[in-house]
Amino acid sequence: MSNIAIVYYSQGGATAMIAHSVAQGVNDAGAHAQLLSIEPHQLIDGQWHDEAVLTRLAAADAIIFGAPAFPGGIAAPVRAFADATTGMWRARSWRNKVAGGFSFSCRSADDKRGTLDFFAALAAKQGMVWADVDESDAVPSAAASKRHPGDFPAVMASGMEVDAAYALDPADVIAGKQYGRNVAALVARLAGEVLESPAVLARRALEAAERRL
Repeated sequence: MSNIAIVYYSQGGATAMIAHSVAQGVNDAGAHAQLLSIEPHQLIDGQWHDEAVLTRLAAADAIIFGAPAFPGGIAAPVRAFADATTGMWRARSWRNKVAGGFSFSCRSADDKRGTLDFFAALAAKQGMVWADVDESDAVPSAAASKRHPGDFPAVMASGMEVDAAYALDPADVIAGKQYGRNVAALVARLAGEVLESPAVLARRALEAAERRL
């Protein structure tokens, strides 16, 4: 079973909700998702420190990055986290892993594409394989008219707060699940595995439970 880490920073809750929906999609596809949140207590004198998180990321088959989009650049905690991954580059710990990313903002001025480009550049530096969006998985939403092709997982909704959970379009939660499934499927293909559908997995779990009775 593939192990897919979702490391994210959320300021107001929306990015965390997308992270959980991506994790659900990963799990639905038969892989294992682990959620790792970038937290303020990990920042010491402006530098990010958490060896336990880095160890878990090194052991993962894929890493999906997530963050809200801020005007003018990436959120400071995410930048500090990225700076702390230099050791991963030296050890080639992330080389050939699958990478992906998502971003959220309800303000059109915030650069969601820039946030994704930051994650893609980090992945390229680490020698990772980027998992792009399957355009056939597009989900109509109230924000669709504000999107450009390929914008998801950079999502947009109406509202005033940069990362407000209440501003999240339900369609973006669905799209998050689809993206999680897509990443899990790519990891499986690269590993030569065949993922089973959620229905088959549920039937096997039921059969196993019945055998234990």
